[in-house]
Amino acid sequence: MFRLLCDMEADKIKIKINGQKFNVPKGITVWTAMAINNEIITRLSPVAEQERSAYCAMGVCFECLVEINGLPNQQACLIKVENNMRIKCQNITQTTIQSEIVSP
Repeated sequence: MFRLLCDMEADKIKIKINGQKFNVPKGITVWTAMAINNEIITRLSPVAEQERSAYCAMGVCFECLVEINGLPNQQACLIKVENNMRIKCQNITQTTIQSEIVSP
């Protein structure tokens, strides 16, 4: 369905996706880095807690929200990777919010 327009052997940078280290081509988006490394789940839906992933890949649908360097709600399809970037599947659901409210 998708193909890279850049050279996979071009300058590489180091990133972490869900705690795993990857070397990815410089200049690609976070979503592209996730997709080429088979890390396609970006978040859980807030209510049903179903796995979500990029849908439009152009910043319109907001399905690709991830946590980047500790900041939640970042659009993976619009942000380019940077060296040592830490990317995590976002897990902001009713269950996690309720557990934070209950815990002191």
